[in-house]
Amino acid sequence: MPTYEYECSLCHHHFERKQNFDEEPVAMCPKCLGKSRRVLRSVPVIFKGSGFYITDSRKGSDREKAKEKKPDKSKPKEQ
Repeated sequence: MPTYEYECSLCHHHFERKQNFDEEPVAMCPKCLGKSRRVLRSVPVIFKGSGFYITDSRKGSDREKAKEKKPDKSKPKEQ
């Protein structure tokens, strides 16, 4: 169950509630009974590990390499 953060518009009291996705937002502040609103915050993105640069990616898959090594049997050999 996600935790949502709320802020009162009158007293600026911050509080959190665990709610289901389909529940209605909390309309009143528990401290002063004023109007409250849900606070939305940005989520930090952290890139770790390899694979984020063009030089980190693989050149080709193992299947492509295996196809290159096998001789093509459909074409006759030139002599």
